Amino acid sequence: MLKRFSISLEDDLLEKFDNVIEEEGYDNRSEAIRDLIRDMLVHREWLEGEKETAGVVIIVYDHERHELSKKITEIQHHDYRCIVSTLHIHLDEHNCLEVIILRGKAARIQRLADSLITTRGVIHGRFVGTTTGKELS
Repeated sequence: MLKRFSISLEDDLLEKFDNVIEEEGYDNRSEAIRDLIRDMLVHREWLEGEKETAGVVIIVYDHERHELSKKITEIQHHDYRCIVSTLHIHLDEHNCLEVIILRGKAARIQRLADSLITTRGVIHGRFVGTTTGKELS
């Protein structure tokens, strides 16, 4: 069942929002607002930390840096139960991109992601966590 509600926004804020949703390809404001609400609710569910969650870690590193590939592999083996899959891509002669898909309790996979991203020698890293969103439909 759908419910209608209204919101009040300043003209400049609404104009910026309309520009963004047009760039993103939304058909209308309602679709964009629904996605924003879902994103907020998934984030809150994630923070609770007790539900089954999933996430993706992306790291870029120089594979020639002393022992770095070995260290990244050791971290993954230490928490192998959380790792669903990995993808390793050679970006150039020296740099690699690794995508690691995780599943488990939020706190545990966040620690694993942080451990990988903060490993000395990792050039760049990012983690995106999510939940199933079962509670949202």
